Amino acid sequence: MKLLIAAAEAAPFIKTGGLGDVIGALPKSLNQDKTVETRVILPYYRKIAEKFGGQIEDVFWTFIKVGWRHQYVGVKTLTLDGTIFYFIDNGDYFTDRDGIYGYADDGERFAFFQLAIMEVIERLDFVPDILHANDYHTALLPFLVKEKYSWIQAFSKIRTVLTIHNIEFQGQFDPGMLSELFGMGMERYEDGTVRLADCFNWLKAGILYADRVTTVSPTYANEIKTPEFGKGLDVILRMESAKLSGLINGIDTELYDPQTDPHLAAHFSVTDLKGKQVNKKTLQSLVGLPVRDDVPLIGIVSRLTYQKGFHLVVDEMINILKKDVQVVLLGTGDPKFEHDFTYFGQAYPEKFSANITFNLGLAQLIYAASDLFLMPSAFEPCGLSQMMSMRYGTLPIVHETGGLKDTVLPYNQFDGSGTGFSFENFSGYQLVQTTFEALDVYTNQPKAWKKLQEQAMTADFSWDTASLAYLKLYQELLTPEH
Repeated sequence: MKLLIAAAEAAPFIKTGGLGDVIGALPKSLNQDKTVETRVILPYYRKIAEKFGGQIEDVFWTFIKVGWRHQYVGVKTLTLDGTIFYFIDNGDYFTDRDGIYGYADDGERFAFFQLAIMEVIERLDFVPDILHANDYHTALLPFLVKEKYSWIQAFSKIRTVLTIHNIEFQGQFDPGMLSELFGMGMERYEDGTVRLADCFNWLKAGILYADRVTTVSPTYANEIKTPEFGKGLDVILRMESAKLSGLINGIDTELYDPQTDPHLAAHFSVTDLKGKQVNKKTLQSLVGLPVRDDVPLIGIVSRLTYQKGFHLVVDEMINILKKDVQVVLLGTGDPKFEHDFTYFGQAYPEKFSANITFNLGLAQLIYAASDLFLMPSAFEPCGLSQMMSMRYGTLPIVHETGGLKDTVLPYNQFDGSGTGFSFENFSGYQLVQTTFEALDVYTNQPKAWKKLQEQAMTADFSWDTASLAYLKLYQELLTPEH
């Protein structure tokens, strides 16, 4: 099976969030199966050139039409961890710019990227059996396969998958783009197929044209079929629900390993947790909190946004700080939340440490040193932080939404099962009550706490397991009935 994954970002080359983590980790696990040959294609951004340019080789260059434009396409390659990565190079769109997203001509940039993919895969001698698109930046690939390039016989058997990592970003553009950039007629816009709210909607087109649509957790797959979470696409997703599924992401268990993590003051394991206390003392000292091993320490590592539920945290933090507890926060985001958390750090210096920045080493130390990890997102397609915290024996407190519901098993006081704590109703009251429950277990039920830690640390969130669901989906697509 030949699989080509197309995306706007991938670790370790460049990433802004979960999309980059997935595209970096999934191919490595898939390629362990000798029946699959997985390759990845990305834009060649300046930051990739700066970091990896010395290792990347040129394959060929050509020109393609982007509407009336005659645009240069350079194709480069690098093999990393057994996976062949291709890069689409163009100075105007990628290499001459500092960032990845946020430009006024993002539509033109990613239109070029998708057209370039379709134009070069034959010359790469890698026409895939499965073409896997990710988010709006590549969501038009299924549409292009079936509408613009259907005349190419080599493409007739390509099956397409679209993964929605975050439905908020849909690629909503002027319909004139169809002719202006893609050199196509307006028929599919005028008949409503690719139209939504008087825009040419790339994600809608991808959902309708892809053979299968996935998102990053089963619960989120159900949530996006509702008006509350569907962001205007819920009707389309209900209509196409037969081909929609939710597949949980994994984490890199080699990277996030308390036995080897280089950012920790001391290593530890599920059978020997003594090093966790060393990390706790190190973190307390580092951020200026009293060094105490008996006080429960709550960690927060996040973007500070409403989506992540921080309005609830701000509203209830004084109630939480009435308890004998310490809180360490790391993150940046909404200036209001940055201001409010800075205030808590100044008003409660013995209990609250606000670190309004991002520091990878400090983030890892917080995952490892904390007793609890607070993640009360209003919605969360998958989420990785809760899995990372569990890997380090730090029990998450989460809102039961999306991937948080699918990955955190709430504590059951009657049989001792669970890997963390969760609340169903998205309210400050429920957040506080669940936090108090967790603090009670920590303080008064040490045996139950230790069992929860063991269960959290041994939960299997590896990509080697998570990739099996993707492999099954690909194989189903290639069976004769598809």
